[in-house]
Amino acid sequence: MSGPGEPAFDVVRHARARRAKLSVDPASGRVRLTLPPRASVRDALRWAEQQQGWIDAQRARLPQAVPFVAGTEIPFDDTNLVIDWDEAAPRRVDRIGDRLRVGGPADRVPARVLAWLKREALSVLSEETAEFAARAGVRVSGVGIGDARGRWGSCASHGMIRYSWRLILAPRFVRRATVAHEVAHRIHMNHGAAFQALVGELDERDPAESRAWLRRNGAALHWFGRES
Repeated sequence: MSGPGEPAFDVVRHARARRAKLSVDPASGRVRLTLPPRASVRDALRWAEQQQGWIDAQRARLPQAVPFVAGTEIPFDDTNLVIDWDEAAPRRVDRIGDRLRVGGPADRVPARVLAWLKREALSVLSEETAEFAARAGVRVSGVGIGDARGRWGSCASHGMIRYSWRLILAPRFVRRATVAHEVAHRIHMNHGAAFQALVGELDERDPAESRAWLRRNGAALHWFGRES
């Protein structure tokens, strides 16, 4: 993310836009400049550069970056884990109670913790996908993870389901609700009434609860593992 005073604009055109509009992505901090189809980019950029006060105010409201360094506390599956770094300890990441023990050079700690979290996310999400698929009586061809900012999961027509690895940082009910949602797409590749009814059957809580949690807190999950 560019620092205050140095905005980097992502310029996009939108067919229904009637005027230039600025927005700040809460998951990345990027500033988007949306333009009508025929608007002048030069004029819009000149206007946007004059909105620095507004941009700074919006960025001040963004979640704080949480780098994966010694002492950092990370939410993980309904608990919190603290990164416990000791240069003399083994370099692999080991979970010991509520601590993640990791050794080796300090500058390699973020990458090792990130790799561990991704492995855990893939393992847990694969198990839960198999569980929900069995409940629904459907086949899932594979499970993968990524780090998309715009969605927490996706289901392809050929049966592959992908999730954001950051779901491992969310409460268990939110993660499992996302799995239920994507597994339901193996039967209904839309969000119609039949799909919503199936999600309601598969989800262990009211699906609205997980959606509400992600609206309130989802953006903050994207700031874990980022430098300040």
